[in-house]
Amino acid sequence: MNAIVVDQTARKLDRGLCNLCLKCADVCPTGALAVTGRWMTVDDVMQEVASDDLFYQNSGGGVTLSGGDPLLQHEFALELLKQCKERGFHTAIETSGYAEWGILDKVLEYTDLVLYDVKHMDSAKHREGTGKTNELILENARKAAAKRRLWVRVPLIPGYNDSEENLKATARFAQEIGAEQVSLLPYHVWGKSKFEKLGRRYTMDDVPLPSNEHVAQCRKIVEEAGLKTAVSR
Repeated sequence: MNAIVVDQTARKLDRGLCNLCLKCADVCPTGALAVTGRWMTVDDVMQEVASDDLFYQNSGGGVTLSGGDPLLQHEFALELLKQCKERGFHTAIETSGYAEWGILDKVLEYTDLVLYDVKHMDSAKHREGTGKTNELILENARKAAAKRRLWVRVPLIPGYNDSEENLKATARFAQEIGAEQVSLLPYHVWGKSKFEKLGRRYTMDDVPLPSNEHVAQCRKIVEEAGLKTAVSR
């Protein structure tokens, strides 16, 4: 179906008509439309992964499945992690933990380290920011930490989850479940251009970037709870 609509001023992409045939990107004369990413099988990905075998050996590193969220493609992630472990590679996943426990539990069988997002400890505020409450996420975090090494990760968003109250509650939770560390990820606008390319409105223009001083203060609050704390930018 042709999703390119011509009006009096320009050609525009009507995403409601788009069926992802991607032919528009093939013929776009200016490169304004482009395909990012490509379809790959588990074997395709493993070929890429295995090419860095020597690097893993020398650095002590391994393979991390990030996202999005790998649990959204849990069957693919499970097979990929399984093959990584068969090759002796250290494995990690980055996840929000929003999935049925049975799905996460299977993935954890082949995972060495879990990088687990905790966006807010208050369920109502969590729904406000993500559209979902946090009960399932927190319960899965408890179960996951009982099985595997786990780091709590907090996307630090000014005015949303960077209050002293929430940071202390997050630190208590991390301590309670036995998390190895808390990683603070200060808010940035690197994703804004992706919204523009997708024709979507970026809704966080009024959110300020956290200053170095504020990030340092947030880190101090978590560290005072006796937790190893890192800042990842």
